[in-house]
Amino acid sequence: MQNKRIALITGANKGIGLQIAKDLAAQGLTVLVGSRNLEHGTTVAKSIGANAHALQLDVTDQSSIAAAAERIRSEFGHLDVLVNNAGISHAGKPGSTFADNIKTDSLISAPLENVQAVWATNVFGVIAVTQAMLPLLREAPAARIVNMGSQGGSLTWNSEPENPHRKMFGTYSTSKAAAHAVTLAFAFALEETNIKVNIADPGHTATALNNFSGARTVEQGARRAVQLALLNENGSTGTFSGEDGPVAW
Repeated sequence: MQNKRIALITGANKGIGLQIAKDLAAQGLTVLVGSRNLEHGTTVAKSIGANAHALQLDVTDQSSIAAAAERIRSEFGHLDVLVNNAGISHAGKPGSTFADNIKTDSLISAPLENVQAVWATNVFGVIAVTQAMLPLLREAPAARIVNMGSQGGSLTWNSEPENPHRKMFGTYSTSKAAAHAVTLAFAFALEETNIKVNIADPGHTATALNNFSGARTVEQGARRAVQLALLNENGSTGTFSGEDGPVAW
């Protein structure tokens, strides 16, 4: 396994994360299917094939993150690709509708515990997992970190008065804007190393995150993340892009 490229995808038991895992496995990488529920991750890994392995990982639980890093070190020795895909759009009550969750997304009225829950996954989870995996990424000859972003978190785009999305700029969007800033911070700090750090915007993809309201398929949504995970040595770092090119910060 020392010479095999190893990729960890968080939140990979469904949606875009699952598709990224499938696509990277098809490219010959060994993929670690990060999943809060190990049973779900195991089922998914079996469906992908011999190149996939389930890994229990809750990005909001430091002990779970530490255990995942230790398992990767003991079984594989290094990590070539980290895709921080795990994310939530809201912390609504079970059974609440998508429309209800949008209404409680506004920072004017959102319960603080809901805001903290979203940021715990979308922002602090990215930081915690990346920090824990950095020693393993440093062991790889040319490691790549890909964070899943969103145009919905673009400050430039949402600053346009005619943009209707700005009415939805709340808990989720601000968490993604913060995640974009976190990505830049890691990219700048690692600029002199062999590790490239970039943001992939999947576009409005139909997943559980948005109650399957998106217009794009998971195959389309995963495409840019896979491209960034496989960047060659001439690829850029500290970028924010989708399939159609750069996305405004």
